[in-house]
Amino acid sequence: MIHNDAVVLGLLAATLGAIFWTTKSSRPFWQRFYKYIPALVLCYFVPALYNSSGLIDGEHSKLYFIASRYLLPATLVLLTLAIDLPATLRLGPKALAMFFTAALSVVVGGPVALLLWKFIAPGSVDGELWRGMTAIAGSWIGGAANQAAMKEVFHIDANVFGVMVAVDVLFAYLWMAVLLWMAANHERIDRSLHADTTAIAALSDKMERLRLQHERIPSLADLMFMLGLAFGATGLSHALAAPLAKAFAGVEWAERLSLASEFFWVVVLATTFGLLLSFTRARQLEGAGASRVGSVFLYVLIATVGMQMNLSAVLTAPVLFGIGFTWIAFHAIAMLVVARLIRAPTFFLAVGSQANIGGAASAPVVAAAFHPSLAPVGVLLAVLGYALGTYGGWLCGQLMRLVSP
Repeated sequence: MIHNDAVVLGLLAATLGAIFWTTKSSRPFWQRFYKYIPALVLCYFVPALYNSSGLIDGEHSKLYFIASRYLLPATLVLLTLAIDLPATLRLGPKALAMFFTAALSVVVGGPVALLLWKFIAPGSVDGELWRGMTAIAGSWIGGAANQAAMKEVFHIDANVFGVMVAVDVLFAYLWMAVLLWMAANHERIDRSLHADTTAIAALSDKMERLRLQHERIPSLADLMFMLGLAFGATGLSHALAAPLAKAFAGVEWAERLSLASEFFWVVVLATTFGLLLSFTRARQLEGAGASRVGSVFLYVLIATVGMQMNLSAVLTAPVLFGIGFTWIAFHAIAMLVVARLIRAPTFFLAVGSQANIGGAASAPVVAAAFHPSLAPVGVLLAVLGYALGTYGGWLCGQLMRLVSP
């Protein structure tokens, strides 16, 4: 019914505004609703309803192309420039061990789940299924931006991508519910893990001081500087990506590893520029809300991804939900085993896991469930996840390609 992209963009923006307005509502209905249905799910699936009902035509709209080529790299720059690697290292080896265990378990868990279901249901995992699974890998190591990057890097069909988002959302939020339960019972779990929790209180005080030190209301100059860095790095990424992709064109092994993909280099370069900026004074822009500006771009991108989905496709591949359960179960077992071996507190287990599986939107929620002042730890680790998501998702994709029938 609606073919004008300007009208579609207005509809998507109004939808996002309505979703986030209701999340702040004090009405009991909305409070109960968002207790069970996260806003992120609606940002994906309301535009998908528009497309599935014929209200808009996501397949022929140019909005996703614009968002993925311009807003996605800018998002990656703004989210990664906030990384404070020295502060992350000072969280202690156990925190980082649990974070990297979470990322590695996702990278390895994908191929393991694919191998297992190859024997359980051989005919259902043939062909290009591994490509679609890279969307889950990108999301579970980094976040929605990395997931969208995997969609382009591995050329995932829009309907397949819609199914993978459904698998991602279902198991990510089921696992988050488990982690919140663990937060409520962390003392008992810490005792069973024989965990050393003496550093948690000191960490709580340190992060509260850090938040108060850097937080400020952004000025116009701050916002313009953020946009200059984000889109300047985006432009430079596009400028360098074309010759890099051309250099690998026609090389069989390079094309198989996505090195001949121009978009692959755009994403990698944008992430790398964000990491380099994190070692400069640009990192202080996080106090003025760099990650919030990046999140605005991200949610516009999420809505444009959603508008390409056909929700009826979810019913066509129930085996994918079995693969998703296997994948998240592998992650859970790996986290519990490593936590027991190194005597890591439940806090590090939960936040390290959610920083990967849930990203910056939910990691601080899980961290704050332990203590409100610990929420920034979730943000810090989740932003590190954004930096790793592009690389880890790509590596997981290559491993799944190798084991795919």
